[in-house]
Amino acid sequence: MNAPVKIETTLKDWETDQEVRWCPGCGDYAILKAVQRTLPTLGADPKNTVFVSGIGCSSRFPYYMESYGFHTIHGRAPAFATGVKLANPDLDVWLVTGDGDGLSIGGNHMMHVLRRNVNMQIMLFNNEIYGLTKGQASPTSRVGTRSPSTPVGSFDAPINPCSFALGANARFVARGFDVSKKLPEVLAAAHAHEGAAFIEIFQNCIVYNKDVFDAFAAPKGAEDQQLWLEHGEPMLFAGGAKGIALDREALELKVVEVTDGDWQAADVLVHNAKNRSIAHMLVEMPFGPFPMALGVLYDDPRPTYEAAVADERERATRGKTRDLAALLATGQTWTVSGTAADPV
Repeated sequence: MNAPVKIETTLKDWETDQEVRWCPGCGDYAILKAVQRTLPTLGADPKNTVFVSGIGCSSRFPYYMESYGFHTIHGRAPAFATGVKLANPDLDVWLVTGDGDGLSIGGNHMMHVLRRNVNMQIMLFNNEIYGLTKGQASPTSRVGTRSPSTPVGSFDAPINPCSFALGANARFVARGFDVSKKLPEVLAAAHAHEGAAFIEIFQNCIVYNKDVFDAFAAPKGAEDQQLWLEHGEPMLFAGGAKGIALDREALELKVVEVTDGDWQAADVLVHNAKNRSIAHMLVEMPFGPFPMALGVLYDDPRPTYEAAVADERERATRGKTRDLAALLATGQTWTVSGTAADPV
């Protein structure tokens, strides 16, 4: 595997001539622009970049990126993306999926691409609804969600995507939301991670689940409900007036007041992105009493799947001559002689 050669590009180099077709006001537009703005800062090469998607509104994404792309089948994008990465580990692979595509029919595939740690960026657009198929409740829909499939309100306990990822042994887990100016920073951090990088992106479905995230993700006025995490920095929010501390007796997180900027006196935690236990606590914080934890929650690399596969192939073939004919003739074989004209 070779280190990618960085090149200079602009946002325009990543835009296609295809008409972008999402509902007016859809959060997908903002995510698309965030990705197109991020890739030039990474020195990414369109000729070395692949976007793989499944089925759903988010899965139109490959059509709108001036790179290679595969629009695959429902829930199976992780399997296709794994095959792409194993066939050519030098490619920069981005997987685009939604809460329905990636956590319902595709939940099993998502789990395995995470536990295997295949080196790719996984963007899961979470709008808590099935948008493309007209608004049914999804695996992340909240209890009480009214939809065509749950007309009197959903009673299913929703999946927490980041908890799912951590439970599947993902080594990088992050969160952002569609219109956030910090989303490109999160995408860049995911790209820098060597391995499967899982990013949950809260995305506003303007038609079927409008403004469901406004309490923490509205374009204006929700900043006090956002806890943006940065490795080595204190967990402060609400303009530094509040922080997250650990109740050492109950072994659970709590919100504390910070006076005169003295976060040490308030015993505010310093974010350690390698602390898996605290990452679990952060993603499980109930919103309302707590802010929404955003940014890089967990980042602790380990060897990648494709590197292990390449190493295994090298060890298995070391000192051996590659001879397909000899392989096919190995074991019990038969030789058929004569011609087609000979009697049977």
